[in-house]
Amino acid sequence: MAKNLPGIDIGIPEKKRKAIGHGLSKLLADSYTLYLKTHNFHWNVTGPMFNTLHLMFEQQYNELALAVDLVAERIRALDLHAPGSYADFGKLTVLKEAKDVPKAMEMVRQLVKDHETVARTAREVFPLAEDAGDQSTCDLITQRLQIHEKTAWMLRSLLD
Repeated sequence: MAKNLPGIDIGIPEKKRKAIGHGLSKLLADSYTLYLKTHNFHWNVTGPMFNTLHLMFEQQYNELALAVDLVAERIRALDLHAPGSYADFGKLTVLKEAKDVPKAMEMVRQLVKDHETVARTAREVFPLAEDAGDQSTCDLITQRLQIHEKTAWMLRSLLD
């Protein structure tokens, strides 16, 4: 027999929770798409910088694998369903998949652009969370921003 459990009452009204959750769902979709693209580039990079980029991309996709879990769990903590299919992600993400297998430096250029895009997506959610007094989401977004901005900078430095 199912018990009637009380609804969520964490101090954030339902309308604000849904808006934050929708923003986090877009962040999740962008992050997962970036994870997949980075992993693809890790597998397929070639050229004189192979070892450097192969290892760098591996570190980046491992970090993203952990990040998508944190974002999805935050959506669930807000009592919303996290998107979890390629179809869902495809509707929510603004990132573009790579065409064919680009040359190594084109991989780097694309990843710079994508990390900057994910940072902008995170920034869109921050004011919603801040307005709702959702410190947990603000903290998560701040951490994601730091990582995406630093990663974009490190990749951008390879292009000089």
